[in-house]
Amino acid sequence: MKRIGVLTSGGDSPGMNAAVRAVVRKAIFHDMEVYGVYNGYSGLISGNIKKLELGSVGDIIHRGGTMLYSARCEEFKTKEGQQKGIEQLKKFGIEGLVVVGGDGSYRGAKALTEHGFPCIGVPGTIDNDIPGTDYTIGFDTALNTVIDAVDKIRDTATSHDRAFIIEVMGRDAGDIALWAGLAGGAETILIPEVGYDMDEIAARLKSGHERGKKHSIIMVAEGVCSGVEFSKQIKEATDLDTRVSVLGHIQRGGSPTAADRVLASRLGAFAVELLLQGKGGRAVGIEKNELIDHDIIEILTRKHSVNQSMYNLSKELSI
Repeated sequence: MKRIGVLTSGGDSPGMNAAVRAVVRKAIFHDMEVYGVYNGYSGLISGNIKKLELGSVGDIIHRGGTMLYSARCEEFKTKEGQQKGIEQLKKFGIEGLVVVGGDGSYRGAKALTEHGFPCIGVPGTIDNDIPGTDYTIGFDTALNTVIDAVDKIRDTATSHDRAFIIEVMGRDAGDIALWAGLAGGAETILIPEVGYDMDEIAARLKSGHERGKKHSIIMVAEGVCSGVEFSKQIKEATDLDTRVSVLGHIQRGGSPTAADRVLASRLGAFAVELLLQGKGGRAVGIEKNELIDHDIIEILTRKHSVNQSMYNLSKELSI
């Protein structure tokens, strides 16, 4: 394999640039040509493809977002759209493709694989919801962004004797809420994978308030309900003074942490190694600090699961 492509798709995540850099430089080190596909699968269909050199990825390892940009593409979900993409890949002589993104991006890579085109999926999403890997690129950075906000909110919550509801990203996966809640000492954590008992939450908040606790932090994943909606429920159940902070897209931005830069570099380079070995239809990941790869079709049949023991621990420590 002498010519490969790389694209980023779906929601951006800090560390995507580090992954693109690793793909480009690893490939060039092995005398391969690399082409960047701009604007995800939409750019693939339209042929927005350019050759990348060593200098093309200079000074990007520390930058958030993605230099290749990203876009949603409904057309690529159709066989006609997929065929257009394959025709563009053939036009540029691209023999293999590295796709950096989340679940939707993997589905696009799976489609190309089923059409006989070698693709390697690299997990890039802040939600940490891709099976087959302990961590996804961007999760650590997003987590630290949330923790920084929680620490600041705790200061004002204490000063005014209030309960703060912090809404974080996580439509179908509660990893951000769970990890940030545990690290930030939240009294209550709501995640999509586990139901909640309003009476239990109200009793815990009242108990803390009665013993002189000056504040409460409640972490809510957006997939459970909105922070505003949950604030109303808390007010009705406890009559405590509440405030809501919706962190929103701030969680996706910012310079990637060292952990995300290293993870992205390792996974991006490993994806190129698999293409060099003539492999396609694989999804790379990391488990117990070891690089691994799985069949991308098999990965998409799995369901993300939350760390139940960590969730139980958060409840034990929030008494």
